[in-house]
Amino acid sequence: MDWRQFVMDLETLPPEAVEDLFLRHGAHAVTLSDAGDDPVLEPGPGETPLWSRTRITGLFSPDADFVALQDALRTEFALDTLPDCHVEDLADRPWEREWLKDFRPMRFGSRLWVCPSGQQPPVADEAICLQLDPGLAFGTGTHQTTALCLRWLDQQHERGELQGKSLLDFGCGSGILAIAALRLGAADALAIDIDPQAITATQSNAAQNDVADRLTAQTERTDEVFDLVIANILAAPLIDYAEWLSLRLADGEWLVLSGILRHQVDDVCAAYERWIDLDPPEFDDDWARLSGRKR
Repeated sequence: MDWRQFVMDLETLPPEAVEDLFLRHGAHAVTLSDAGDDPVLEPGPGETPLWSRTRITGLFSPDADFVALQDALRTEFALDTLPDCHVEDLADRPWEREWLKDFRPMRFGSRLWVCPSGQQPPVADEAICLQLDPGLAFGTGTHQTTALCLRWLDQQHERGELQGKSLLDFGCGSGILAIAALRLGAADALAIDIDPQAITATQSNAAQNDVADRLTAQTERTDEVFDLVIANILAAPLIDYAEWLSLRLADGEWLVLSGILRHQVDDVCAAYERWIDLDPPEFDDDWARLSGRKR
């Protein structure tokens, strides 16, 4: 079935009340998005901030009565004129796969490539290629936080420091970092995520890359100790889990932290200074990666 969308800038209108009105007039889904260029990168705990300019989009059946919807909006909020709004026709498609049309092979470092399922890197000589289908889990390499970690893994491979290592990938998402490490020479990996869809995606991607026999994916935490620990999540949980993550790492081995905004680096460093000698941060735009060895 095809769909129609009603799109409107909120301006000063209350989002919850507008959303409720959309639903009462038959909206199947309602989305709030940034109408300007004002990203909210990491809200505080318990916060659900909106953008300074917010747009609301309702997804409706083809026979939706948009004249009645607009009349109701004017009446409900005592408006003479609605904020900027329009109706869009939307052809049905497998939405969970739609974004993959823009996912192309990407290179990280000298040899590591991440490719959508069924594609190959343009330069095959000595390339180490991950075939990836993230499903609904985070992690394709397109985001700076993941790219920073993939480049670090490629550098460690070049130095011969991954060979035979055991790895913990905490907050594994699609499993991309654990699988990359295994393809680059690590011996085995434990991937942990609180999201069951991440576990499903990780197991599927591990099988596709012929490393399923060396990777375990689970939602439960562990008391094991590893030769390498990677956590690509966000600053707040990195700080909360600082002691636990540090204790999962063998003495003298590497810890890699990502998902950190530039202004959060000092706070994250302070949380780990008791256990880890951290190197200067590596940046990609506003995102940082920290790495260091356990004392």
